[in-house]
Amino acid sequence: MTKISADFYTEIKKFGTDDFQACFNCGNCTAVCNLTDKDNAFPRKLIRYSVLGLEDEITASLDPWLCYYCGDCTTTCPREANPGELMMTLRRYLSSSYDWTGLARKFYTSKVFELSAIAFLALVILLLFVFFHGPMTTDLTSEGGVKLNTFAPWKTIEAGDWLMAGFLSFFLLSNVFNMFRKVILSRKDLKIPMAIYFTELKHLVFHFISQWRFSDCETGKTSFLTKLKTGNYNYWVVHFFLMTSYVTLFTMIVGFLGWFQTDDIHSWWHPQRLLGYYATVGLLFGTIYFFVLRIQKKNEKSKNSHYTDWTFLILLFLTTFTGILVHLFRINGLPMATYYLYVIHLMILFPMLMIEVPFSKWSHLAYRPFAIYFSNVIKATEAVSKKK
Repeated sequence: MTKISADFYTEIKKFGTDDFQACFNCGNCTAVCNLTDKDNAFPRKLIRYSVLGLEDEITASLDPWLCYYCGDCTTTCPREANPGELMMTLRRYLSSSYDWTGLARKFYTSKVFELSAIAFLALVILLLFVFFHGPMTTDLTSEGGVKLNTFAPWKTIEAGDWLMAGFLSFFLLSNVFNMFRKVILSRKDLKIPMAIYFTELKHLVFHFISQWRFSDCETGKTSFLTKLKTGNYNYWVVHFFLMTSYVTLFTMIVGFLGWFQTDDIHSWWHPQRLLGYYATVGLLFGTIYFFVLRIQKKNEKSKNSHYTDWTFLILLFLTTFTGILVHLFRINGLPMATYYLYVIHLMILFPMLMIEVPFSKWSHLAYRPFAIYFSNVIKATEAVSKKK
C-alpha cells in the first residue's frame, strides 16, 4: 500500500528548495540527463515522488546521491521548477533520514542550532586548554625553539584525536548502515547473493577514493582519454585536490601526530613539511575556489547555496588559515602567538569535524560512493535474476 504524506511539501521546504511543485511532468529534465536509462526516468521520477508526497519511495531511493549536479535539468526546465536544486535538497533530507540521532535534521533546518553547536564545541576546547594546558614556555635559548608540545603534549592531543575519530566513525558508519537498511533491506523482493556484495565492492573503493562521478556530470559519459584530451573537468580536479588534502591532513593528525606536531623545525623539503604544504595548499585553494563560485553564481550548481554550504566552507577556510598562522609563528620563534593561535585553531577544527563528518557536508563523501555501490549491487542482482 502506497503511503502519501500530505505534509511533505512543507517538510522538504525546511531543507532548501520550494520550486519543484511548478513541475508539470514535461520530461525535459529526463531527456537531457546523463543518468537517464530505460529503467529510470531521471530526475523526473523523484520530482513526481516529491510532488505527490511519496515519502517512503524517496527515502528508499538512491537517485539523489547518484546526481552530482551538472545543472542541465534546471537550465532546460520550461517551468523553472529547478530539479537540480531539488536533488540537492533531497540529499540533505536523506542525510537527516539516515541519522538516528536527529542532529543532522537540526543542523540542516536551524541556523541557530548549528551556530549554537559550533559555539558550544569551541567552548569545550577553550575550557580544556584553560584548565589543563601545559607550561607556556617563552625561553627560546634552549634547543627546539617554541615548545608547542610542552604547552599541548602531542600524546594528550592524540588521545583526544582517537576519541574523536571513534565518535565520528561510529555515528557515520551507523548512519550508512541505516542507509543500507532503508535502501536494500527494505526491498523484500530483492534477494541479493552474498557474493555480489564482494564482486561490486571495487566500485565503492574506486568512487570513494576518486569521487569520479563529479567528472561525469561535468563532461558527460565520455571515456577517460577523452576527458584528458578536453581537460574540461576543472570542478572534479579541484574537488579531488580539496578532498585528498583534507584526508592527508586528517590522517597525519589522527595517525601520525607525534611525527606531525613536533618542536623540531625540519627543512622545507622534509616529507612532514611537504605533506603539510600539500594539504594546506589544497584546502586553501579549494575553499577559495568554491567561495568564488558561490559568490559569482556563474554556473548552475553554484547558484543556490544553503547556509550549511557556507558554514562548511567558512569553517574549513578558518581551520586552514589558523593552521598556517600557527606554523608561521612557530618557525619564526613567536611562542605566545603560537600557543594562542593553536587553541583558536582547535576551537575551529573540532566543531567542524564533529558536525560536518557524521551529520552534514562531509558525510556526503561517504553516502555518494555507497549509493553507487548499492546501485550496482541491485543491478547485478537483477541481472542474475533475469538469467534465471
